[in-house]
Amino acid sequence: MKLLHLLLAGLLVPSVCLAQLSDENLLQGLPQGYKIAFQTQKGNMIMTEMVPEAETVDNWTEMVTTQIFLGLKEATPEQFQALSTKAWLDVCKDGEVAPVTQGEENGYAFSIWVQSCPSNPLTGQPENTWFKAIKGNDSFYLVQKAFRFHPSREQIVQWMQYFRAVGVCDTRLADRPCPKAGKSRQ
Repeated sequence: MKLLHLLLAGLLVPSVCLAQLSDENLLQGLPQGYKIAFQTQKGNMIMTEMVPEAETVDNWTEMVTTQIFLGLKEATPEQFQALSTKAWLDVCKDGEVAPVTQGEENGYAFSIWVQSCPSNPLTGQPENTWFKAIKGNDSFYLVQKAFRFHPSREQIVQWMQYFRAVGVCDTRLADRPCPKAGKSRQ
C-alpha cells in the first residue's frame, strides 16, 4: 500500500518531494492540463486514469492510464506486449500493433509499442494507444496514452517525451537510484 501512496503523491504533486521515496518506485508525473479521473485497486492491480481537465472518464478524447501489478515479478515487457496484442486484435479485427522501442532504463527492462484501431467496436471512433511496460523487481508497471483520434506528429513527440520521463527506481539498489531531492525526471 505504501507504493500506492507514493505513486499517487507523484501524480498529484508535479514536483514530488523525492526525499520521501523508499524501496521501488514508479516515477510518473501528472501530465500538464490533466486531472485524476478514476482510481481503483483490485487484488494486486492498482489503476489510475487521467484525462484532460475538461473531460471525464466516461467522455474522453485522450487518457493516460497507469497500472501497477504488485508482486508481478516474472512477466517481461515482451510477454505483456504479446498478451496485449492478442487481446487488442481479438477486439479490433482491423487493428494494428507496432513496436516502437525496447531496452533498459535505470537497470529495468522496458518496451514501448503502439496499437491502433480504425474504428473501436465499443465507441465507433478510432483509437490509438501507446504503451510503456516496465519490469520491476517488486512489481510490473504499465503506462498507456490513448487517443480517440489520430494524433498529430507534435502530439506523438510530446507523449514520447513524457514516456521517456516515466521510469522506475529503487532506493535499496545503488545501480538503480532514485532522483535526489530537488531533481525531477520531467
